[in-house]
Amino acid sequence: MSDAYDTGMRTRRAVLGDAHVDRAEANKKPFDADFQRLITEGAWGSVWARPGLSHRERSLVTIALLAALGHWDEVAMHVRSTKNTGATPEEVMEAILHVAIYAGVPAANHAIKVARTAYADIGIDI
Repeated sequence: MSDAYDTGMRTRRAVLGDAHVDRAEANKKPFDADFQRLITEGAWGSVWARPGLSHRERSLVTIALLAALGHWDEVAMHVRSTKNTGATPEEVMEAILHVAIYAGVPAANHAIKVARTAYADIGIDI
């Protein structure tokens, strides 16, 4: 594989955790293998691996963007990954407040619901 793929897998594991990545890899089929390589190299090996923002900062930006776009499963996954990135529940709420102002109260309201469930999933009482 490429350097971007190797970097991407290291970054992906650092952010999402080995268990998540191992599950995703085990569930990969020939149909979606190219897509998995694309996101590993492009998202994780390129953007997430850049030095300009920390994983914590990228985590917060990502949660806000995903909430604004209504990608709820991805919001939950990235909220759960805050245990690895170091973003606090208070910081996640700050990001969601920005969503309320810039993307709409309904999106933020649902993001709060998703975040509460995701935090419960990882044993964080908010």
